[in-house]
Amino acid sequence: MKMDADQAARRDRMAVLARCSTTRLNALWATLGLQPVHTPLRGPEAGLVMLRGRVGGTGEPFNVGEATVTRASIKLEDGSVGHAMALGRDPTKARLSAIIDALCRNAATAARIDAELIAPMRRELDAADETRRLETAATRVDFFTMVRGED
Repeated sequence: MKMDADQAARRDRMAVLARCSTTRLNALWATLGLQPVHTPLRGPEAGLVMLRGRVGGTGEPFNVGEATVTRASIKLEDGSVGHAMALGRDPTKARLSAIIDALCRNAATAARIDAELIAPMRRELDAADETRRLETAATRVDFFTMVRGED
């Protein structure tokens, strides 16, 4: 199934929102000054989802376990609907992410949110990932086998 540019941008935006901390999301949201009137359609509500894995990454699927998630759906005054889901029990993050999703149905608002909220968060998350990668790489041990000569 081919994804258009709007779908790809939404998927990327929601992935960043799912990974960010609520504290940082609230801080960046406050700088935007957006306070849209909205009504909840569903939630925020917490529940469980089954995590699935594949043997070797490509083999037979199996159930790994369950994870707690919070989801929310909202509707703005203009009729735009937004949905969000995030790991953990954080109704504030799920509700705010759903509001952002609905606001981004408008191209001008989406461009502003992407530039002022999503881009800084993505840079921070990428920097944190790089730091974690470097810290992990520092503990890497390379094993090798020495071949003894045939006596």
